[in-house]
Amino acid sequence: MTQDVADMNFETALRALEDIVHKLESGEAPLDESIALYERGNALRALCQQRLDTAKARIEAIVQGPDGSPTGTTTFDAG
Repeated sequence: MTQDVADMNFETALRALEDIVHKLESGEAPLDESIALYERGNALRALCQQRLDTAKARIEAIVQGPDGSPTGTTTFDAG
């Protein structure tokens, strides 16, 4: 059974996306299956991008002191 994309963590989604890319590049999937794989791959790509954007924002929220060293973090609201 195929796991719902929204329930995947980044690593699982990335592995699933890599599998889809491999299947599509092989050229062995019939047209209908290729279309379904492409659609799922697009959803996985969007999820991975969202997770990366969230991680980037969290990293950027690190507060630096006058000497450039991290002094703490600011609250990050992903919503």
